[in-house]
Amino acid sequence: MPRSANKVASHRKRVRFMKLAKGYWGRRKNVWTIAKNHIEKGLLHAYVGRKLKKRSFRRLWIVRINAAARLNGTTYSRLMNSLKMNNILINRKVLADFAMNKPDVFKAIVEKVTK
Repeated sequence: MPRSANKVASHRKRVRFMKLAKGYWGRRKNVWTIAKNHIEKGLLHAYVGRKLKKRSFRRLWIVRINAAARLNGTTYSRLMNSLKMNNILINRKVLADFAMNKPDVFKAIVEKVTK
């Protein structure tokens, strides 16, 4: 019995991949074997980049909280410890937003936890 190749499915797969290669330079955009390799590599970088984005935002929030905390007479480490000891559950994203956009609210939080 001859082997069935399922041309419809394989063609659709290629079309879907080649749409992802739109905008690539040279043969990366129109030669299947080259495009496939670069698309897979690009998708891998995109996956890793989504993880790195979370890491870099957390670092940014910590820097902002530390800067605001030092303006209010404490450090990041002492502030976070005091928040934990007083059972105040504010995440770093919100705390950094208060530090940047609402310094009076941030100052009130600092005064509340560092009595």
